[in-house]
Amino acid sequence: MTANAQADLDLITEAARAAGAVALTLRAAGLTTTYKADKTPVSNADLAVDTLLRDTLARARPDYGWLSEETADDPARLERRRVFVVDPIDGTRAFVKHRPWWAVSIAVVEDGRSLAGVVFAPDRDEIYQAIAGEGAAMNGLPLACGDREAIADCAMLADAPMMRHPAWAEPWPQMRIESRNSVAYRICSVASAEFDATLALSSKAEWDLAAAGLIAREAGCAVSDHKGRDFAFNRPSPKVPSLVVAGPSLHELILRRVRHIDLPNSP
Repeated sequence: MTANAQADLDLITEAARAAGAVALTLRAAGLTTTYKADKTPVSNADLAVDTLLRDTLARARPDYGWLSEETADDPARLERRRVFVVDPIDGTRAFVKHRPWWAVSIAVVEDGRSLAGVVFAPDRDEIYQAIAGEGAAMNGLPLACGDREAIADCAMLADAPMMRHPAWAEPWPQMRIESRNSVAYRICSVASAEFDATLALSSKAEWDLAAAGLIAREAGCAVSDHKGRDFAFNRPSPKVPSLVVAGPSLHELILRRVRHIDLPNSP
């Protein structure tokens, strides 16, 4: 299986680099951007990258299923043991504004679990990679998340108004709070110890998490929803209710503050 997973990682890494190059070329030429029903932007580069990746990966692995943010969902993926889970451009708002916090995210999921994953941030020339059970790397160098054991003064990727909202029964201590448009890049920033944690109490998609979550876990992070539950992928509804990623000690401290919350439409 290791050799098979390595072949898949090599394939998706090459595809991610090619996708990043296409995205940069199209942005330099001038983008066309429209808005989806949920009011999130989609550019011609998102769609072009999606087509490139689907054509490339389906040609190489015709027996794998396909789940992508920019492709109409095909329930046939549920019958496939292995599935590509893809976000062609995660962080489109940052991408169209020429901010560096966007990424191409590709995972290979087997039986609901991520087997191999790559997250490529072209504007920062950073490529994050992992194979299940074999560790994670950024630009070929091993990754290890931070070991902070206190919330106070940590570096947190989250929505600042949410963290400072007066409705919290126990106010959060002082932290350095920042945001990134790309969920996958947020997770990788915790895996690399650039930040200590990321917290979101709103729904996320499997294509945001499948690659980056594996990278973070292989870097030593704990990865779960806000009630501490693990994620499974290639489900009929590709949504998860929330996200908490941090080193194990900090992750548990965050869960103590949020696991009592019952979110709308959360199981």
